[in-house]
Amino acid sequence: MNAMENTRIDPAKLEMFETMPIPRAVLKNALPAIAGMLMMLVYNLADTFFIAQTKNDLQVAAVSIAMPVFLIFMALGNMLGAGGASVISRSLGAGRHEYASKVSAFCMWASIGLGALVSVIMWVFMTPLLGLIGTSSETAAFTRSYLTIVAFGGPMMLFANCFSNIIRAEGQAASAMTGLLIGNCTNIVLDPVFILVFGMGITGAAVATIIGNALATVFYLQYFLRKKSSLSISPKKFTVGDKVLTGVIAIGLPASLGQLLMSVSQVFINGLLAGYSDMAVAALGVAMRIGLINCTFCIGLGQGAQPLLGYCFGGRLLERYKGIFRFSMLCAVVLAVTVTGLCYLFLEQIVGIFLTGEEAYALGLRFSRMILSTCALFGAFFLITSALQAMGAAIPTFTISISRQGIVFIPAIFILNALVGLNGLAWAQPAADLLSTILAAVMYVFVARRRIRMNS
Repeated sequence: MNAMENTRIDPAKLEMFETMPIPRAVLKNALPAIAGMLMMLVYNLADTFFIAQTKNDLQVAAVSIAMPVFLIFMALGNMLGAGGASVISRSLGAGRHEYASKVSAFCMWASIGLGALVSVIMWVFMTPLLGLIGTSSETAAFTRSYLTIVAFGGPMMLFANCFSNIIRAEGQAASAMTGLLIGNCTNIVLDPVFILVFGMGITGAAVATIIGNALATVFYLQYFLRKKSSLSISPKKFTVGDKVLTGVIAIGLPASLGQLLMSVSQVFINGLLAGYSDMAVAALGVAMRIGLINCTFCIGLGQGAQPLLGYCFGGRLLERYKGIFRFSMLCAVVLAVTVTGLCYLFLEQIVGIFLTGEEAYALGLRFSRMILSTCALFGAFFLITSALQAMGAAIPTFTISISRQGIVFIPAIFILNALVGLNGLAWAQPAADLLSTILAAVMYVFVARRRIRMNS
């Protein structure tokens, strides 16, 4: 049988899903996911850090301005990856191995095609795009340079982000993490070379990003070609029928909508911040990245628990599902509180790494304290979101996703800016985090109770 058409799942993988002690199973799947997400965080911060070493805060501001466009690629990859992983894990739990392979093949070719399409759109509409995302006369050239090069890697960014989720769905968290490590470590190593040694500045950061994603893509492709997967990327198995497309999008779109809305909200914030100063743009951009530290750990834990929850739910192992959820929630809360405390403890040093100017540093410190005020809630929020994805609860997942970065956050941006001014733009995210976490908890109680009863 061709490597791409292998659909038999390794029985050894089933131990983690069905019989392994819950703490060991959760940690075995979650720790590599957290490590992978942590490397993505370091990769995300590396551009800002090394650009900051140029002592040019305008280039730091340009990276923040470009972030909404960069998030579009990440969101689309996450849409296919999170949606595909949810369908695959439930299908494997139900013994539908052939269907799981159809889903992985769809995700493969959809990520390449969609990535290429978005890249072309970016190049064609670059000038109006720069105006839309809030560039000033001083940051426009830097932002254009960065985005023009990043667009070359669109298909690779979608594929790598997608398949780190797909491979984890079949219980291969270590392989999923390895691909991320290869891509992110490459980026981190090349950043100082291109940015500082070659003197390319923000352009060098974009080149390093492209090369890192290319190597991650090569690793994931060879994972399939070397017969390590029970899934498939064969074009022969590609289909949008048999509810493959709708199944992936139903879960993937809500899962990625948070990132898409984050992109939109960041455009609004940057536009309002530009009315104050470019240093305010740089400062809030750094503060958001500090909040991302906690967010990244908690998303990683949720991603690690999701395949276990999905498999147990799909296989009707409901007592094991409940045990995995309880243990994962305990870990999530402890993790979120610990990381938030450490960020507060070393906040001055962290902000000082990225911002060198006196005005930008003072604003960055103030904004960071505001952003961190609700970060301890992230553990519960992201685990609940992953659990709803695992159950295939598309509408509740959609509702929660659009609340944190959309229907709560975007109005808060304008209302708090009008009421409080500059500080209100920083307080908008904590307000959205608090209200969205309450909404997520209430929804999970009702949805889980009903779905578990129906599935028993």
